[in-house]
Amino acid sequence: MLWSAVGRTVVGMTSRRVLAVTGGHSVDMAAFSAMLNSICEERNWLWSHAVQPAAQGWFSPARPGQWDAILCHDIPGLALKRGEPPVPIHPTDRQQADILGMLEAGQGLVVTHHSLAGWPSWDDWANALGGRFNYAPGPLRGERWPSSGTRIDSYRANVVAPSHPVCEGLDDWSLTDELYCCPVFDDEVVPLIRTDADMSPELFISTYEHVIVGEDAAPRSTGHPPPSNLIAWATVAGHSPIVYIQPGDSAATFTQPMYRRLVANALAWVSSNEAHDWAVRHAAIADAMVAQA
Repeated sequence: MLWSAVGRTVVGMTSRRVLAVTGGHSVDMAAFSAMLNSICEERNWLWSHAVQPAAQGWFSPARPGQWDAILCHDIPGLALKRGEPPVPIHPTDRQQADILGMLEAGQGLVVTHHSLAGWPSWDDWANALGGRFNYAPGPLRGERWPSSGTRIDSYRANVVAPSHPVCEGLDDWSLTDELYCCPVFDDEVVPLIRTDADMSPELFISTYEHVIVGEDAAPRSTGHPPPSNLIAWATVAGHSPIVYIQPGDSAATFTQPMYRRLVANALAWVSSNEAHDWAVRHAAIADAMVAQA
């Protein structure tokens, strides 16, 4: 794992340290790295890169404070290979304990795009992120869900929380990126950005068959419950502030100024005292509600 050269002259308490995690899904690393270099150069941050499965070692309460924010652009817990059925890999007891311990310790996370598909056999991870993209049919919160749907489309990203720090300096903008037809826990998260795209399930391709037989032969997602139009939100797990950003499929998106600002704002917020105080207050309210139940 190598540190980016960007921001090396700003080592100190004011320089944020970001760990970017990939693996489990293809990514244009040149464009992804260029985006992070630009963000860190502008904000005088440091970033480093780790790849799954070795990167999972950083998801632990044993290393508190080493990273101000972790940027997840990976898919842990899923064996994914074109032409073969996606196979969930359940986290070990140790991995579960480490992840939950990390969240209790308050590690700030920014989770992007396909990372919503991580640990598909483990509901605690979906609960932490605020939803799940299902590469294969399976259970979630006691219900059977079909394979999630996917499509590339051009749409407007509409900011719905302009006063939130993650949305600072953002205007509505146009992009072409992948949209998801998948479960999102709308009533449990803070909405930040919505798409104006038509989210009718029949407009999406079922991902399970897409992986196995290709887009042309895969069926539509007709019959999938209507998906949310929410494409960015904030949530909390344990004492950890978390932001999820659905766009992030291609180099074209990584180069967009508004997308870069969104990612940078999210990283800044989840590593801020404000976000950590918010997460602690949220956790205290949740604990009180459980105690009263």
